[in-house]
Amino acid sequence: MRRKHNTTLKLLCRLAAEAVLNSSGGVLPHRDIIGQLPGQVLRTSEGKRLLLRRPSLDEYVLLMPRGPTIAYPKDISALLMMMDIHPGDTVLETGSGSGAMSLFLSRAVGPKGRVLSYEIREDHHHLAKKNYRHWRSAWEKGHVDKWPDNVEFILKDISTAAADMKSVTLDAVVLDMLNPQCALPVVHPSLKQGGVCAVYLAKIIEVTHRRWSVLPAKLKHYKSSQMVETQENIEELLQNENEEVHIQHQAVLKESEYNGKDFTADEIPYNCTLIIHCRKRQHFYLSQLRIGKVLDSLDLVRFKEDY
Repeated sequence: MRRKHNTTLKLLCRLAAEAVLNSSGGVLPHRDIIGQLPGQVLRTSEGKRLLLRRPSLDEYVLLMPRGPTIAYPKDISALLMMMDIHPGDTVLETGSGSGAMSLFLSRAVGPKGRVLSYEIREDHHHLAKKNYRHWRSAWEKGHVDKWPDNVEFILKDISTAAADMKSVTLDAVVLDMLNPQCALPVVHPSLKQGGVCAVYLAKIIEVTHRRWSVLPAKLKHYKSSQMVETQENIEELLQNENEEVHIQHQAVLKESEYNGKDFTADEIPYNCTLIIHCRKRQHFYLSQLRIGKVLDSLDLVRFKEDY
């Protein structure tokens, strides 16, 4: 439906014989929609045109009922590429939220794969299950093949699920939660060698400083480890009042004070922290951690900043 300034209004609804679609462009009874094929154009009570079609997955997650802020499709696409998920993989998600990430993971792992989605809040848990169920139902009406029922929604704090993780081997992990460092000691032992743990923080805009801090890890050949100390090179470019000063970091290696130390399981240096100076409207923190072959340490591989 076209609105003022040539913008398009998109509406998502579940059809029922006695229901009515209400919009700023008029009303349209659901009985006039039921039985129509996608691509048909109908008119509302005020003469506005409505194009009927089934939503794609990215449209569905943007228009479906939501409680917490969802991970947006463009961010999820980056996460899926970062984790290199294949059909048949077993993936752990912490923070079911509204179910957006769960749906994309479900499609990525396919019928032979498995997604474990942990959520600590009961209302978010039920909402994610509901949105997932509605999508599967809608999918089956327009496709011959059924959407795989491969997501297990679990109402539990991931930090208390260490016993559950002992019997699971994970190909990838995505942490979409406020304090991902609480989940790392639990999921790390179950993540297979070479597996990827992706960390997504959507509220990094609250941070006001920028600094790298990389914790040292013992090298696999047991030689002295090194840590990174940053040097700031501030380069002011031509910019308007809404732009930020770009800070380029140069990494300098120095001998670590942790040389020769043997880490216990609880002391493995999981985290590489990055704090960003933010002035633009939307930023998020997205990092990739990969299991080392010998030491089971996690190394920061990639960082993405979204404007």
